[in-house]
Amino acid sequence: MPERKPRKDAARNREAVLAAADALFARRESPEDVTMADVAAAAGVGKGTLFRAFGDRAGLLRALYEARMEPIRQAVEAGPPPLGPATPPRDRVPALLDAVLCFKLDNRRLALALEEGGSGSPYRAEHYERWHGLLRAVLEQVPGLTDSGFTAHALLAATRADLVEHLAGGEHIPREAMRAQLANFVTGVLASSPREG
Repeated sequence: MPERKPRKDAARNREAVLAAADALFARRESPEDVTMADVAAAAGVGKGTLFRAFGDRAGLLRALYEARMEPIRQAVEAGPPPLGPATPPRDRVPALLDAVLCFKLDNRRLALALEEGGSGSPYRAEHYERWHGLLRAVLEQVPGLTDSGFTAHALLAATRADLVEHLAGGEHIPREAMRAQLANFVTGVLASSPREG
């Protein structure tokens, strides 16, 4: 029995840290303004607890990203159309990219911090590899489409956090207009491959 208390405390601390980080990223103008010390103070935990639980700032960002992404992940893996696996590929690809775009619009600062703050290539990041792998697999089911790997990279480039930030913040393109532009772009890419029949 005594073993359970630290586990409950650790789980409670983790939730407090994620909630504090979530609130801080939502309030601060720049993702760089959020430090590990800020998160620890807001969560009411020591910095040592924070580093033990998440390793570093990038680890905290990944954990927060994964927590926010969980409902989408579940919909993609086992949900109904248009995100779920039973959706025809020509319908699923635009829905997947729309989900990525909406997630990044809803989580602009977090997405920016995650994509800018990693060490090494952003294309080697776990979240990117997961989306790329999923899109590539769905694109492989589109008849006549060649080079699904490159096409998946090209489509995901349209949802990069820095581009989303530029379009939403710099060019002030409204959310629905951006979604429509992405849908038209994806439709054009998919239309370049012949349909079955």
